[in-house]
Amino acid sequence: MATSVTLTGTTLSSSRHTTHYWEAGPTRGPLMIFLHGWPEIGLVWRAQMETFASEGWHCIAPDMRGYGGSSAPTTSDAYALKEIVEDMVELHDHLGASPAIWIGHDLGSPVVGALAAHHAKRSRGVVFISVPYARQAFALPSLLPFIDRKLYPIDQYPDGQWDYYRFYLTNFDQTVTDFEADIRASLAAIFRRGNPGSVAKVYRSAMITRNGGWFGSDHHAPSGEPDPALWPQADFDALVDVFRVNGFRPGNSWYLNDAANIAYAHVAPDGGRLRQPVLFINGEFDGLCDITHNRSGEGMSSACPDLTVTNLPSGHWLPLERKAEVIQAVRSWLEAKSL
Repeated sequence: MATSVTLTGTTLSSSRHTTHYWEAGPTRGPLMIFLHGWPEIGLVWRAQMETFASEGWHCIAPDMRGYGGSSAPTTSDAYALKEIVEDMVELHDHLGASPAIWIGHDLGSPVVGALAAHHAKRSRGVVFISVPYARQAFALPSLLPFIDRKLYPIDQYPDGQWDYYRFYLTNFDQTVTDFEADIRASLAAIFRRGNPGSVAKVYRSAMITRNGGWFGSDHHAPSGEPDPALWPQADFDALVDVFRVNGFRPGNSWYLNDAANIAYAHVAPDGGRLRQPVLFINGEFDGLCDITHNRSGEGMSSACPDLTVTNLPSGHWLPLERKAEVIQAVRSWLEAKSL
């Protein structure tokens, strides 16, 4: 029978890094570790943690490097994937190092994938949400070959839906200052529900360069209120508060390490194949990564021999937009795989 649970904040510090993480559920329960992406914090997983903790899982959700209460180094190379994986290795060791279910969303998915590839014994099951696994690393050169050129002709959209990624590389300081011009408004604008009418149409992320930035010539987000169906108000306020401390520079710096991340992927054992059971939860209205209307998921089947795919009617922010459905998808997969 499910019981009421509370998320508790804890900090782990070592000589190389400090990780703040949220914890719920019995400490002797099986480990389930949730990794958030851009621009989130561990609280994005509240609904999933409360449910699985009430069912006996020991649930952990760190603020990733550069976010929340965790260390935010000032150099961009500190945000290479290998460094972030090592943060998670430290945390996993601190938690006892029993093989865990690792769940990642957005840029948390490449971290989960790299950890499962380089440290296979630390994982007995892997869940990717929104961003599919790629053995060749989540990096712009690796993403370009899978752009749908019928939707994004190369002469008009050389980087397809990943144009925003290119803009980060070529106009990094502007991306930071534009987002930081009004942090609350930026976060409210970023976290919006998916639109089914956007399917098979040019996605807004493909227009960033020609518009001169995410917010065009205004260089700041339009005023607006957060979607109450996504973040609980207290959690959204906490998100805003921590971004007012660290800003967007640390989180955006994750995008600045393509060469290092590709090199790291190339030395993964077994060519980066994941032999553990893998679940991918796909948002059918996600113009960035949806695998049913574009080619983003090509190669995942060969990289993940034990792959299950669940499609949900959602945009990119699946853990927020489809809280209950994500829980059920993970639960059904856990049961089917006897994990």
